[in-house]
Amino acid sequence: MKPVIKVTLTVIVVLFVAIQFIPRDNNEQRSVPLNDLAKIYMVPSKLSSILKKSCYDCHSNHTDYPWYAQLQQFRYILDRHISNGKAELNFNEFGAYSLRKQRSKLRAIGESLEEGSMPLSSYTLIHRNAILSKEDKVTLMNWVKLTSDSLLLKN
Repeated sequence: MKPVIKVTLTVIVVLFVAIQFIPRDNNEQRSVPLNDLAKIYMVPSKLSSILKKSCYDCHSNHTDYPWYAQLQQFRYILDRHISNGKAELNFNEFGAYSLRKQRSKLRAIGESLEEGSMPLSSYTLIHRNAILSKEDKVTLMNWVKLTSDSLLLKN
C-alpha cells in the first residue's frame, strides 16, 4: 500500500475514534411538563401510546436513544432530526402554544397523516415499531379532528 493511502486511512480512523469523545447534550427530560399535550387534553391511553411510539422521540423533550446513537456520526443526524422536529411541533410544550397555533398544529398533524409524510420514512426504516397502521392513523386523525373542532368552539 502506498504511504499516502496509509497515512490517509490512519488519519480517517483516528478522526473517527476521536470524534466519539465529543460530548453531546441528550434530549432526555425526565418529568412530563404541565404543558404536555396529554396534560391539557383528554388523550385516551391508546392514542397516547401511539404518539409515544411514533412521534415523541422527535417531537418532545425526551428521546429514547437507540444503541447506534453512541456513534457520533449517527448521533449528529439524530440530533438534527430531533431539533427540526421539536422546532416544528413539541408535544411537551403544546399547552404553551396559542389556541390558534394549537389548532394549526393539529390540522398539520392530520395533513401529515393523510399524506403519509409522518413519521419520516428515514425514521421508520430503522424503527419499524413506529410505523403507523391504518387503524392507528384513523385513531389519530379522528382525535385530531375532534380536538381541533373543539378548539374552534373556544374562540
